[in-house]
Amino acid sequence: MDFWDVFWLLLIFIPLLLIWAFAIVDIFRRDDLSGWLKALWIVVVILLPFLGTLIYLIFRQPGATAQERRAMDQASREFVEKYSPSDSAQQLKLLADLHDRGKLTDAEFAEEKSRVLDSARAHDAAQTRDTTSGGTAGSPAVPSTGEPRGPAEPPPAAGGSEPPRRPRGFGA
Repeated sequence: MDFWDVFWLLLIFIPLLLIWAFAIVDIFRRDDLSGWLKALWIVVVILLPFLGTLIYLIFRQPGATAQERRAMDQASREFVEKYSPSDSAQQLKLLADLHDRGKLTDAEFAEEKSRVLDSARAHDAAQTRDTTSGGTAGSPAVPSTGEPRGPAEPPPAAGGSEPPRRPRGFGA
């Protein structure tokens, strides 16, 4: 075998064969296609290996399998947790920046600003209520019944305030 035979085999033919095999396996894995549509794609990919595979990969939608949808959802949640602001001051700063850049209209900015401020006030009111009724800022006040709580029993949930929602434009 000379250089060009090895070149065509290793750098062209084998990668194309692997992509063709991936397309066939992927067609069978998809749960968003009906049986007839899967059969049609298999016929197209097998009869027209290069062109059929290219067409399939161009028109293939992401999130075609349940595993891909879970991975995309998890990646989206991690991105939002990592890059979204954690307190109301950061949220207001980001809202002001989006408004200054023209990404938010005046009405959207006012609506989101009032929502952030309202959730901050509700959170502060819940903390103030908890501290004045005998609890600490991080834990709600619990009336003592004389019975010790066991380690398996979770502390009661703080009632009254829900965690602040993320404004539109923050990924959630």
